Parts: sequence; C-alpha cells; structure tokens
Amino acid sequence: MSEEPPAIPLADVLRAANELVAAGLIKDYALGGALAAIYYVEPFTTYDADIIFISAEKGLAAGIPAIYAHLQKRGWRVEREHLLVHGFPVQFLAAAGLTEEAVREARTIEYEGVPAKVFRPEHIIAIAASVGRHKDLARIEQLLEQTEIDRTLLDDILRRYNLQLPKP
Repeated sequence: MSEEPPAIPLADVLRAANELVAAGLIKDYALGGALAAIYYVEPFTTYDADIIFISAEKGLAAGIPAIYAHLQKRGWRVEREHLLVHGFPVQFLAAAGLTEEAVREARTIEYEGVPAKVFRPEHIIAIAASVGRHKDLARIEQLLEQTEIDRTLLDDILRRYNLQLPKP
C-alpha cells in the first residue's frame, strides 16, 4: 500500500515566507510552481511548494543559507534541497529574470487569513513554456482551458522572453 502524501500546510508556509520578509532575509516572494497553478485550476497532486523569492542580498543563491538557518530554528527540518514543514517539502528558489518579474507582478491574496502573493497565470504559463517538461505542457493546457488569461499580457511576456507556447 502506498503512503499518503502529507497534507499541505500552506498557511504555515506562507506565514514563514512573510516572516522572512519581516526579518529582512528576503525582499519579496510569491508562491510559484504547481501550487500557484492550483490557485487557478482544478486541484492535482503535487510533491512540494515552491516559494520564489527576491533576495535581500546580492547573488542568485544569496540568502538561502540564512533562510534555511532561520526556519530550522523554527523547527523546520532539511531534507536534500527542501525544508519540511509538518512533513511537507518546501523549496525556496531565488528569483531571476522571468521569475523575478513574476514575483514583482504576483497577485496579492489571502489564504486562511494569511496575506500572500501568487504568480499570475500568465507568468505560470510562460515559466512552464520555458521549462517544457511534459507536466509543464499539461499545466499550460489546463490553465488555458480553465482560467481567464490576459492574452495581451501573456503574448507580451512570451515575446520579451523569446518563448513560444506548444502547438496543440
């Protein structure tokens, strides 16, 4: 029998990200990846949460050791590249280029009373197009079918980052 994946403690993840901003360890963040897509479409299984952040320090990986140290003091455990909150893996990824734009233009939301930011669907699609894995292409299709997309914005993002959507 397979083991059930842990429940997603998303409110705790978002609280921690807000705490990192308040502590000056990161400038800004947004929920990206599969969980950001789930905000807009029917839920599907995902392995982890991706918090994309703009570092308060210089350099692409700057701030990651401080983030891990800060959250470990709060009881989060480290497993490979993930921090675990209540057994659920969370990955903190430094933003650059398209992902930095996605953080800066993310939508402000509230999740279980916790203020947060989530990538706009147009940025999720563009990032998925840049990665191009099978699951990313499926995510693009799902977002285009189930979410209202600002096509002008999406086309602008794709043009500026020299990306193309897959042909149907």
